[in-house]
Amino acid sequence: MFERLLPQMRVNTIYDINLHALKEQGVTGIITDLDNTLVGARVPLATPQLVKWLDDVRDLGFKVVIVSNNNETRVSKFAKPLRIPYVHAARKPANAAFVKALKELGLPAERTAVIGDQMMTDVLGGRRMGLFTILVRPIAPDDEGIMTRFNRMLEKVALSRLRKKGLWPEEERNS
Repeated sequence: MFERLLPQMRVNTIYDINLHALKEQGVTGIITDLDNTLVGARVPLATPQLVKWLDDVRDLGFKVVIVSNNNETRVSKFAKPLRIPYVHAARKPANAAFVKALKELGLPAERTAVIGDQMMTDVLGGRRMGLFTILVRPIAPDDEGIMTRFNRMLEKVALSRLRKKGLWPEEERNS
């Protein structure tokens, strides 16, 4: 059961993702989480570094959509200036938001990656949908809400089990 929480890729930040390698694997769509994946949960707008990264992503031919469990006000204020479509109040890991995002991208799951900072929402939801899953470290864990903190406790239990099975080496990622 805990294996469904294993991402196909783990990186520190989105900037560590080898976009060329992703493209070579046939991935042309990116579904990304917002809070603690692209920016900290309390950062209202994209940073200049993120704007450049998104430009690079688009220049490489990727389509992008933001899928967030946060409310429409938060997500729209972030996504609209960047001209990125979004799905708010996604209820990840439920399938509906991922289905909506794939429809927005016009791509099948096998050509799409999901990037997020949570195993319980982003990775589990992505794996269930057949997406390529990429887990990043949370940018600002101290700014997380109560539900995310609860998910982090569950992640610790899952990580402990995965490490005991030899599926999550300690030196690759500390939680």
